[in-house]
Amino acid sequence: MTESPAPVLFIPHGGGPLPLLGDRHHAELVSFLGDITPALGRPAAIVVISAHWEAEVATVTSGTRPPLIHDYSGFPEEAYRIGYPVPGAPELAARICQLLADNDIGVQPDAQRGFDHGLFVPLKLMYPDAAIPCVQLSLVQGLDPELHIRIGEALSALRDSNILIIGSGFSFHNMRAFSFRGETTPDPMNIRFEDWLQLTCTGDALTEAGRRQRLIEWEAAPHARYCHPREEHLLPLHVCYGVAGTAARPVFSGKILGRQASAFLW
Repeated sequence: MTESPAPVLFIPHGGGPLPLLGDRHHAELVSFLGDITPALGRPAAIVVISAHWEAEVATVTSGTRPPLIHDYSGFPEEAYRIGYPVPGAPELAARICQLLADNDIGVQPDAQRGFDHGLFVPLKLMYPDAAIPCVQLSLVQGLDPELHIRIGEALSALRDSNILIIGSGFSFHNMRAFSFRGETTPDPMNIRFEDWLQLTCTGDALTEAGRRQRLIEWEAAPHARYCHPREEHLLPLHVCYGVAGTAARPVFSGKILGRQASAFLW
């Protein structure tokens, strides 16, 4: 009997360290991240594509014990004492480099780079024991959506080794439009883009070629540039889709900082 491929998950990771600081405007997200892990099983390792790392070529953390990068500012002192002593996975990093190189995608390892909050904030809620080895993968400067789908396609074989792949970003990321006081005034532009994204990622009527093309041409979606003035928080989703190559299942649609955001599971 052949085991099912490991899951692929795209999540919003919230505003900096706020999900770990008891911020009430992240309550729905915190609940979701704590509840989703039974659906994911116990992976052998985790690969996280974080919106908070861009490099000239796809770059992979390859250290045995990467440090944490508290890459945010203006938060209480406790935010800079957050720990998550998860091990790295150098052999997995080497395999990722080989898979990307075999598909003519520029790649390099980085044994010094640590884990940013796109990894340690959600994983501290999902896997608080910090026992599952992790690797972080960068985005590629230029933020070409098709390239990031291709990166995912190259990594699809990892699913057969019980490797959980997580895209850590945000389906809505307009910093000026977030409400850090948590007002929930309706935002029709936010909702229209979320509706488009839900259809694109989960719609059964789309062919996979059509779904792929919609993601490549995401800027044509309603209010795309309002929701993503810069697309670094969206592109982890493109990597996830490339890995899975099929329609996703919606697993979260809730309010974070007063705006609607989504998560998808394959």
